Amino acid sequence: MPDDAMPGTSFADLRLGDFVARLASAEPVPGGGSASAVAASLGAALVAMVAALSQGRPKYADHAALHKRAIEVGQRLSRRFLELADEDAAAYARFAAAAKLPKETDQERSARSMALAVAARAASEVPLATVEACLELVVTAEVLAGRSNVNASSDLNVAAQLGEAAARGAAENVLVNLPAVGDEEFSGEATAKVMDWLDTIATLAAETHQAVRSGSPRDPVPA
Repeated sequence: MPDDAMPGTSFADLRLGDFVARLASAEPVPGGGSASAVAASLGAALVAMVAALSQGRPKYADHAALHKRAIEVGQRLSRRFLELADEDAAAYARFAAAAKLPKETDQERSARSMALAVAARAASEVPLATVEACLELVVTAEVLAGRSNVNASSDLNVAAQLGEAAARGAAENVLVNLPAVGDEEFSGEATAKVMDWLDTIATLAAETHQAVRSGSPRDPVPA
């Protein structure tokens, strides 16, 4: 739940205009991490929409199982990304609170440093999960290209592009928080994962774009 939200609410409960207004305000949350997750949620919803628009159409009957699975993935991810938007805001709020801890004595400075490291790790792990979920989103979009309703193919391309943009945005939040974690092994592993996932996502997004532009049908995904 966002630190500045009403108890029991989340970004998912806000009207779109209210979320945008909060994003444009001087409040520290929501920020780039939450915005990235919300963008990815829209991309996941588009994946579900394209699959739903393909269901029950004789022309795409060979891909019925794929469409069913893509709807489930898109709907699940769209919900998960909104949860991640909340988690990102909460993680940043904890980091900001740790930064405000007293640091007059050695004991206070030690406690503050430990609290900052713990909070920074969480502030890295949440956007890291967002990048990983974006990979699943773009994988699903790429698989649907050429195997779904051609009239909604541009929406599929938008889904992949939103997934890539969201992944890059979330990755920035991972990388900016890692130095404060104070764990070289964790930082190295997280950085390697982010870079690898971003490369894969970029490739898949480009392949989705190419498949959409070609307009050529593709064979069913092997069972």
